[in-house]
Amino acid sequence: MLREVVLDTETTGLDPAEGHRIVEVAAVELIDHLPTGRTFQSYLDPERDVPEEAARVHGLTREFLQGYPTFAEAADEFLAFLGDSPLVIHNAAFDLKFLNAELARLGREPLPPSRVIDTLALAQRRFPGAPASLDALCRRFAIDASARTLHGALLDCQLLAEVYLHLLGGRQTVLGLTLAARPVVGPVAGPSRRLRTPRPHAPSPEEEAAHAALVATLVDPVWRR
Repeated sequence: MLREVVLDTETTGLDPAEGHRIVEVAAVELIDHLPTGRTFQSYLDPERDVPEEAARVHGLTREFLQGYPTFAEAADEFLAFLGDSPLVIHNAAFDLKFLNAELARLGREPLPPSRVIDTLALAQRRFPGAPASLDALCRRFAIDASARTLHGALLDCQLLAEVYLHLLGGRQTVLGLTLAARPVVGPVAGPSRRLRTPRPHAPSPEEEAAHAALVATLVDPVWRR
């Protein structure tokens, strides 16, 4: 059994080195690449203002976020959900940068890049030169992203879980035939029918005479050589 966790964040800006913080974090559990229904999601008080340009992306304002836990208050539950599973992240460098900045504030160990599967890199290798944003990949794989009017960490995780499965090659994760698909071996019951008496198949005297007359007309047949 393979457990993975799809992860996403929303932030107040682009760079934690400039004081920007996480305002939402979410994760979706996968077993053998398929969602189990277990999720984690928390809005976070960033303990600072939310610039207008960031709020236009995810719709989260300072006023809305006040009263939600800080990252420090949510960290234990969040890290427990992650466990030691591989992390599936789109454009992983961005999210890791913010998560590790938050963990550093708490004196916690960083999440290592070696633990991450970056779906952006997977898409770029599979479709070189093609758009590889989450929206573009949803369009490519005909995944319904109509609810994504604003960025939201949990919704983006759920969409990314579907994208990830397509990037791996589709929904069938186990090779081989299921029991229901195996061919039936042995007799197959069918409608009963009455057997008729076999027809005689030996030639009649008249047929034998006609055959002998035909052979007599042949000139040097091969079986007489």
